[in-house]
Amino acid sequence: MTDVASTDTASPVFGWIGFGIGALALFAALFVFWAGPFAPQQSTGVSLGELAAEIGKSTLRSAAGLEQPEPVARSRDLDDFLQIGVAMLGALAIVVSVIGLLRHERRRPAIAGTVIGVGAILFQFFAMAFFAFLGVLVIMALLNSFSDMFSGLFGG
Repeated sequence: MTDVASTDTASPVFGWIGFGIGALALFAALFVFWAGPFAPQQSTGVSLGELAAEIGKSTLRSAAGLEQPEPVARSRDLDDFLQIGVAMLGALAIVVSVIGLLRHERRRPAIAGTVIGVGAILFQFFAMAFFAFLGVLVIMALLNSFSDMFSGLFGG
């Protein structure tokens, strides 16, 4: 009788390594999401006040026909590097797992590593998109509260 499970497939080394890296990426994404931010942050009120003041100054410059200031490159902090690191871990998990699939290793660990790596990247992306959406809602509410001040500038 032949053993059906012992075909000529290779040992799932890359699949298991990809699964481990993917699990590490997912844990890191959850850690960065729940434990962060790690870099010093200004309070929300100060940030919103500066944003409102900058919008007001920009509106006045535009109404007066003056040029806007040159854009300034944003500096990276620890949170940015952690998010980049988590995305790179997820991508590494995908690559290593795909190598396992290409070597005809057992499919289950390689597919699991790919799925968990993609999940870590998507978790970060959707968390960032969700908070960006909330930020837009806060800015819209802030602009709505200042609409009476801005409407006098344009004769509305």
